[in-house]
Amino acid sequence: MYISRVVIDYENRRKTRDLMHLGAYHNWVEHSFSEEISQGVRSRKLWRIDRLDGEFVLLIISEVKPDISKLERYGVPGTGMTKDYTMFLNSIEQGMKARFKITLNPVVSMPTEGARRGRVVPLVNIEDQMKFLKDRSVKHGFYVDDNDFQITERSFEPLKKNNGRDLRISRVTYEGNLIVQDIDKFRDLLINGMGQKKAYGFGLMTIIPVKEDV
Repeated sequence: MYISRVVIDYENRRKTRDLMHLGAYHNWVEHSFSEEISQGVRSRKLWRIDRLDGEFVLLIISEVKPDISKLERYGVPGTGMTKDYTMFLNSIEQGMKARFKITLNPVVSMPTEGARRGRVVPLVNIEDQMKFLKDRSVKHGFYVDDNDFQITERSFEPLKKNNGRDLRISRVTYEGNLIVQDIDKFRDLLINGMGQKKAYGFGLMTIIPVKEDV
């Protein structure tokens, strides 16, 4: 597994003018893996747009290394980088405490009369959005205290579909502290993500281990 990043060159409006919706970012990520494009295959990738030290960064978790030149297509030249992520994944320990960040698409399926599948609707109030993460924590191998995490960003992001439909996707970013309770489930979360719309920048969790005071 690899973790890659590049600073997005938003200062160059001509260069980044295509980045007007989530689908454009998805295409950028996919085309950063030129060998897969040439072979007609696609491996799972997680990605997220972060703001770090005043700059916007594209962050990717992937099974193979991206092509740095393609990764920098909309990035600041020289800022693309890739690191092996496997050693970090193998360092996860039971009971480990960490700071976390994750962006999710919090939705629920509402029963619809006469339909086999329910209608998917976004959760819009903060209480329901907070509960959305808390309810899924055990399934993904970690514990969060109600008072030890928060929502730091909320928005509806545009997504243009091939059929011409324009959608607005609920985007919620959570940050806080967690405790690892199941190593295998938690490692799977870091590799495969959580929730829906992973191809469009959702579900990637990053953590920074917290050292215990001696």
